[in-house]
Amino acid sequence: MKNKTFILSICAVLMVLSSCDSFLEEDLRNEIAVENFFNNDQEALLAVNGLYRILHRGTLYRTRGLDNYNVNGADEVGPSRNVNAQIHNYLIQEGVSDGNGTWGSLYEIVRNASLNISNIEGNENLSEEIRNQTLGESLFMRALAYFHLTNLWGDVPYFTELLPLEDLGTLERFPRDRIRADMKDDLARAFDLLPSSYGANELGRASKWAATALKAKFHLFDREWAEAKAECDNIINNSPHRLLDDFAAVFDQTDLENQYNDEHIFAVDFTTDGVFEDADTWRTDDYNPRLRDEPSNRNDRPGGDGTPARWQLLQADLQAIDQDMTGFGWAIPLPELADRANWELDDLRYDVTIVTEYLGYQLSFPYFRKNWNLNNTSPRFNHNENYVVFRLADIYLMAAEAENELNGPDGAYLYVNRVRERAFEPDKPWSGMSQQEFREAMYDERKFELCTEGHRRMDLIRWGILLETVRNVQHRPWNNPADNIQPYHVLLPIPQEELILNPNLLNTDPTNNGYRGG
Repeated sequence: MKNKTFILSICAVLMVLSSCDSFLEEDLRNEIAVENFFNNDQEALLAVNGLYRILHRGTLYRTRGLDNYNVNGADEVGPSRNVNAQIHNYLIQEGVSDGNGTWGSLYEIVRNASLNISNIEGNENLSEEIRNQTLGESLFMRALAYFHLTNLWGDVPYFTELLPLEDLGTLERFPRDRIRADMKDDLARAFDLLPSSYGANELGRASKWAATALKAKFHLFDREWAEAKAECDNIINNSPHRLLDDFAAVFDQTDLENQYNDEHIFAVDFTTDGVFEDADTWRTDDYNPRLRDEPSNRNDRPGGDGTPARWQLLQADLQAIDQDMTGFGWAIPLPELADRANWELDDLRYDVTIVTEYLGYQLSFPYFRKNWNLNNTSPRFNHNENYVVFRLADIYLMAAEAENELNGPDGAYLYVNRVRERAFEPDKPWSGMSQQEFREAMYDERKFELCTEGHRRMDLIRWGILLETVRNVQHRPWNNPADNIQPYHVLLPIPQEELILNPNLLNTDPTNNGYRGG
C-alpha cells in the first residue's frame, strides 16, 4: 500500500499476531487485550494492514512461496540449473518441501482475519465507512487464505473464530467443498461492504472487484459455470477496470509512482514502507539474469587477445543505460514455451513475454522479459515490483471458459477475442470451433496470456491434465519431473510438523493425500 501512516507501537502488536510458523504454537487470544484495541478507525485499519503484511512473507508472495506450487512443476517455468529440484522434480514428501511455511502463513491470515472480524463487526467505535471497509477486507483476506489452502491441500482444518489452543490442537480436516461454500458467502458480503476503488494513497487494498474476482475463481474451480460467469460479467460490465491497449504496459512497473494500471484488480503491494522496511520482493531476482551466466560465449574476445570478453562488453553496455544483471537467473521458460514456433504466428505477446537476445547479445538462456527488471535502482533483494494476483484479462478468459462449458463456444468468442485483439496484428479472432476444440484451445490461450502469473499449475490440475502435461513437456537435462510425478501430486501432504502437533489431521485420511500409500 502506498504512503501509509503507521503507529509503531500498534504495529509491534500486529507483528506479535503474525509471529508463529505453525498455527498451533501459541494461544494468540492472550497476546493482546482486544478491549484495548479496535477503539477507533486508525486501529482497525492498522489491524487490517497487518493482514496485508503477511502476504509479503517469503512463504507467500515475496519470493518463491506460493509460486513453488502454483507456477513451478508445470509447463512454463523451470530452473536454469539444478536448484529447487525437490519441488520441480516432484520429490515432495512429508517434511520435504511439504509447504509447511506456506501453510503456517496462510493460517496466520485466517487467524488474524477472524480476530479482526469478531472485533470490527458491530463496533460502534468505528465510523460506518471504516467498519464496512475493514470488515470487507478481513473477509476477503480470510477467503484468499482458504482459497490457497484448499487448492494446495484439499480438505484442511477450518475455523472462522479464534479458538483456544486445546481446540486448535485437535482439529480434524474439514471438507473442502464446505469451506469453499462458506467463503463464497463471505465474499458476497465483502462485495457489499467494500468500496469500488481507492484513492492514490490507498492502492493495494482489496476492492469489491477483488472480492468478485476471488469469488469467480472459487466458482470456476468448483465447475459452477453459471455463477463463475455471472461474477466475471459483473466485473467486465460494472467495474472501473479495463483492458490496456498495449500488452507490455500491463507489466511495466519501472515507475514506482505508477505501478498500478486499470487492468490490475488486486496486487500485493511491495512498495517499501517506513516501519517494516522489508516490503521489497525477491521474486524478480529469480527471473533476472545473473551476469556470470551471460551472454553465450561469454569468455570470447571479439577483438582478439587482450581485449574485453563478451561479458565485459555486455556489462559496459548495460551500465551505459543504468542497468545490470544482478539476479539469480534460475526461473526461465521451459524449452517449448521459449520456442517462438510453438506460439501462434504474429502473436505479439511472445516478444513481451520471452527474451533470448538483449542489446545485440545472444543470451545463454531464454528469460521471462515480462518479469525482469534490470534497472540499477532496483538491485538484488531490493525490488519493489508488485505481484499482480488478479487482472482483467484473466477475468475475460474465465468468462469465455465458463460460457463455453454452459452453452458452447458461440457466446464465448466475444470474451476471448477481446483479449486476443491486442495480442495480434492483424486480429486473429476465434470462430468455428466445437465445444471441445474451444476447451482445448483455452488450455494454450491461458498459458500464453498469463504465464508465470500464478495460475498455470492450478489450471492444469482443475482441467485434469497436470500429469499428462508434465510427462509430455520437454524439460532440461538436469530435471526429470516426468519420471517422478504421480496422481497424488495434485495435492501436497499435510506438513509433517503439523502432524506431529496434531495427529488428528490423519483421522479422515490416514494416507495423507496419498503420500503414505493406500
